[in-house]
Amino acid sequence: MTKIKGIISVAAMAVLALGCSLNKASSSGASARNENQPSSSSSSSTSTTNRAAAPDIDGKYNITGTNPDGGSYKGTLEVITRGDVYQFRWNAGTQYDGIGIQNGNIVAVAYTTGANGQGCGVVDYDIQGDGSLEGKWGYWGTNEAGTENATRTSGTSLAGEYDGTGKNPDGKQYKVKIKVAAAGNLYRFAWSNNTDGMGIKRGSNVAVGIGGARCGFVMYEVQSDGGLDGIWGGGGSDKTGTEKATKQ
Repeated sequence: MTKIKGIISVAAMAVLALGCSLNKASSSGASARNENQPSSSSSSSTSTTNRAAAPDIDGKYNITGTNPDGGSYKGTLEVITRGDVYQFRWNAGTQYDGIGIQNGNIVAVAYTTGANGQGCGVVDYDIQGDGSLEGKWGYWGTNEAGTENATRTSGTSLAGEYDGTGKNPDGKQYKVKIKVAAAGNLYRFAWSNNTDGMGIKRGSNVAVGIGGARCGFVMYEVQSDGGLDGIWGGGGSDKTGTEKATKQ
């Protein structure tokens, strides 16, 4: 994939060396959301579908995709279970590594270039009938996931303002304000703890990658044959690419 260009070139998505692994973050890492440090910022599926038994996604895949400029790419992807989250690593001419969380048949991933996904986080929300958001999130460097629910206080559709409450992996509760604005094909999320991210909406689900322009983001939908059907973006652009992954 020609993924994020610039800090991460929107060039071919890729896999990292097999020795790369997720380790527990230190207590000062970005694995906790609070008023000073929010969680990662970051399809036509319904909440009911997303809450169904989660398909097993661990394994190796062959990938084919398209870049936002229409170019195509091929490569491989390895998905590795790391506790409550997943490590994603691609090899398509350039190496990328990322952190993924699974929410039923939706998988949200944030990634970057280099030997690990340090500094990237991801959150996946189910959009409820009343406009509220029910989310699950994770950060590179910790093997546990947190949760975040948000009630819309203004706006229509997904765009608007929200009051959020969440729980860190250590069980500690936090509160946060969230602003969501449309950005071309995407949505920009800004948390009151000085965190922001870009999200992709498919049906009643939105996946948000956190970590700034250096971190790209992907939303995959798990298919009946075990394959992954993805939309991705990053690098400060509102354009998106696509990716299909077939299990080897």
